[in-house]
Amino acid sequence: MSSKTPVRVDGRELVLSNLGKVLYPEVGFTKAEVIDYYSRVAPVLIPHLEGRPLTVKRYPNGVDGKYFFEKNAPSHVPDWLRRVTVPVPGSSMNRDTIDFAVIEDLPSLVYYANLAALELHVPQWRVTEDGEAIDPDTLVFDLDPGPPATIVECCQVALMLREVLAADGLTARPKTSGNKGMQLYAAWDGRQEPSAYAKDLARLLEKEAPKLVVSVMARKARPGKVFIDWSQNNPAKTTVAPYSLRARQRPTVSTPLLWSEVEACERPDDLVFTSADVLARVEEHGDLFT
Repeated sequence: MSSKTPVRVDGRELVLSNLGKVLYPEVGFTKAEVIDYYSRVAPVLIPHLEGRPLTVKRYPNGVDGKYFFEKNAPSHVPDWLRRVTVPVPGSSMNRDTIDFAVIEDLPSLVYYANLAALELHVPQWRVTEDGEAIDPDTLVFDLDPGPPATIVECCQVALMLREVLAADGLTARPKTSGNKGMQLYAAWDGRQEPSAYAKDLARLLEKEAPKLVVSVMARKARPGKVFIDWSQNNPAKTTVAPYSLRARQRPTVSTPLLWSEVEACERPDDLVFTSADVLARVEEHGDLFT
């Protein structure tokens, strides 16, 4: 039987459901704890969601159950939660437009956490107040290790990328994916098409370090190497947001890093952070991704 709990969040009325449901069975992490984490990390998370059309991965029966990606805002979304209608040419679902949600306040974030939207994904562009898409403001490199490579090798590639980006006047910011890899971000100035720029850099590093780096998506090319996924800059693609939970066995988080942590990484476990770890890091460092 569903249990419902009315709450008031920053002046908005919400009804939370099944707060005791365990969403991470291995550690007994419940929906209430998911909502609590997102509520507490909101001050540093929301600025990275503002203005960005939201895609979520929902796990209504926990991380061991079936999940689904959701781009369209559900029909029952409250009228105070911001939505924008964005053209999606070439959609795999044969849609001309999608009505995206945009999370810009705590009630909206809590609403989605209550839907068991464990993972929050956003594109590298924002929309205007009127919902018009703006040119990308962020460049991203998704570093994906092919076993037996791990995040340790990703850190080596990240340091190489940092140097190349700095030479081009771009300041790189690292974060874990919360899964097995990591991402590198930089503010983007629109000097050229971002996917083309990112692809050129990936190919450059592949040429410089062919035993470590691969720039092509073919799985057979990736064992023991780090795939620099430059295609995440395609406007149709999204990347997991900083401070988002991931649907792993434990509630790991896509966590912004200090460069000193990247430089010192020797074991994969060095850069695994759970929700509790991240809240402590935010308390100590603030938002490392500003």
